[in-house]
Amino acid sequence: MLRPKYLAIELSKLQQHPQHSVELEQYSTEGDLAAFFVLAIDQLDFLEGKTVIDVGAGNGVLGLGCAMIGASNVILIEADQEVLSVAQSNADKVMHKHNCSIETVRCMIGQDHVPEYSGVDIVIMNPPWGFQSSRADRPLLEYGFSLQPKSMYVLHSQQAGHLKGIAKANGYDWEIVFESNFRLPPKYSHQSRKMGETQVKCWRFHLPGDAKILDEDE
Repeated sequence: MLRPKYLAIELSKLQQHPQHSVELEQYSTEGDLAAFFVLAIDQLDFLEGKTVIDVGAGNGVLGLGCAMIGASNVILIEADQEVLSVAQSNADKVMHKHNCSIETVRCMIGQDHVPEYSGVDIVIMNPPWGFQSSRADRPLLEYGFSLQPKSMYVLHSQQAGHLKGIAKANGYDWEIVFESNFRLPPKYSHQSRKMGETQVKCWRFHLPGDAKILDEDE
């Protein structure tokens, strides 16, 4: 089991997301937050031997973190070919060090024919939040639920209240795993030269009766 500090360091060593498309709202999840996210998943749903799909994977930091913790089969789905190449390079390095299978898939969810999978344990994603294009997250969320995972973890803006309705329509309940700060690159912060910051929530969507967190007021 990797210690939190070591996992954060390993994730920070990955080739970084180029973040070259404002339109696609490409965010780079920093190593500390990615490690916290992955370890939270492991604590609640035990990643050892699981099949995990990372939707809108970027450089793969979240999915690859799951592989480092013990997920045996990880699929990284990304729309941008240049970014997917970065994810593939990172995946090769992780597979060299860990006993796991990692597949990379190029797909613009909402436009392309989406890959079909069965037996998915966990879906994870940090989707576009709709800063540039309203409802940009909907195709990714709907696709995630369509895979019928046992649980789905979503990192999203704190203001996102619409996730509950989408989850309910797909037969899932929800709970908030944690809240944190997420740093945004300058080009997403009104062209400021300084790094911006926003509040995020990590949602866990689960089948009815499978709540893991006590005293959840959501």
